[in-house]
Amino acid sequence: MVIHTNIRSMTYRVLLLDDEPAICEITAILLKKLGYDAVITSRGEDTIDAYRSALSQEARFDVVILDLTVPGGLGGKEVISALHETDPAVNALVSSGDANDPAVAQFRDFGFSGVLMKPYTKAVLDETIKSVLK
Repeated sequence: MVIHTNIRSMTYRVLLLDDEPAICEITAILLKKLGYDAVITSRGEDTIDAYRSALSQEARFDVVILDLTVPGGLGGKEVISALHETDPAVNALVSSGDANDPAVAQFRDFGFSGVLMKPYTKAVLDETIKSVLK
């Protein structure tokens, strides 16, 4: 599943991977309210395809938010590896509720630019995105 928000003129583009429909829906609303142009995916394969497609159309994503664990599919660690092969300059946040996971604790070692801990608020989402855009 891929959800596009219909926003006219956005400055920053965000690609989100999360397997939980409620998180996808709420985060899409939050991103839209914060003024981001968002594409929401629920499968790692769709996330990789969306990123590659955007690059080929010269409409790159400014930030990618990757859920660490996607049962039965590619999660954040696998997706970030594929994205780095496509674009070494990818700017990605790992998103998880497990602060003890090595990919969260040592996020840079796994190729991430930052961490977005679940559950997150609108303010934390905005702050975290802006911190990696600097």
